[in-house]
Amino acid sequence: MNQLIMALATGLYVGKIAKAPGTWGSLAAFVPWFFIKDLPIGTYLLVLVAVFILGFFVSGSAEKILDSPDAGCIVIDEFLGMFITLMAAPASPVAWILGFLLFRLFDILKPFPVSWFDKHIHGGIGIMMDDVMAGIYALVCLQLIWFIF
Repeated sequence: MNQLIMALATGLYVGKIAKAPGTWGSLAAFVPWFFIKDLPIGTYLLVLVAVFILGFFVSGSAEKILDSPDAGCIVIDEFLGMFITLMAAPASPVAWILGFLLFRLFDILKPFPVSWFDKHIHGGIGIMMDDVMAGIYALVCLQLIWFIF
């Protein structure tokens, strides 16, 4: 069971890449996203909820297995953050790359309330929520930038 939890929490072990696991996890999120990107919005939102719930359980369990709070190798939260960022992305590789860059920016800089969730909420919910917030920021910025330009 621990192997399954770790496989899911680390994005099929992408999170085990030594340098910048969050970036690799965010990039790896494009693979499943290509399979869900054209779903009707209601179904897409259900997928987001399912990934959030799964991520809550597996990331919290992975923390315990690793005996390390919010270990860098846990990247299921990056998958969810990218899915949120790209939820309404235009059908353009430029938009997708911009979404990736925006998500990484907000995930790294952690503007409020991303930083608040990161520092004050622990366990699976904290791991997931800071990336949910970073994803929302990136989604809004991507939509604004795309609309303006």
